[in-house]
Amino acid sequence: MENFTPISALIGGALIGLSAVLFMLLNGRIAGVSGIAGGLIVPVAGDWPWRLAFVLGLVAGPLVYMALGGQLPDIQFPMASPPGLIAAGLIVGFGTRLSGGCTSGHGVCGVSRLSVRSLVATGAFMFAGFATVFFIRHAMGS
Repeated sequence: MENFTPISALIGGALIGLSAVLFMLLNGRIAGVSGIAGGLIVPVAGDWPWRLAFVLGLVAGPLVYMALGGQLPDIQFPMASPPGLIAAGLIVGFGTRLSGGCTSGHGVCGVSRLSVRSLVATGAFMFAGFATVFFIRHAMGS
């Protein structure tokens, strides 16, 4: 948390909210990343171009930022091995399928619409995150 600044967090949150609202207004869809990316794995005829553009935009954003002179933070995972990160990603992917969406779909779009399903799913995401951190830090002694 040594690089946290409230202003950049506020601006980032506002941009995420604005992009979700614009996506809903212009495309009539919820900006749930797991559902959008999942639609590329099992594409529906004529449905893949906008999904591909969305995912490429997620990848292109940081690249454009760096090309304009920005510097991305140095993120390190000192306690995680590559197999551990792969396992974590698979568990998260399973969870998004189980809950019918991810943190962007439920947490950003669903909660803002006061969807009961999204409120419950987001609560479950938060609880699982809290429990995982507690377990890793206290039960495993790290």
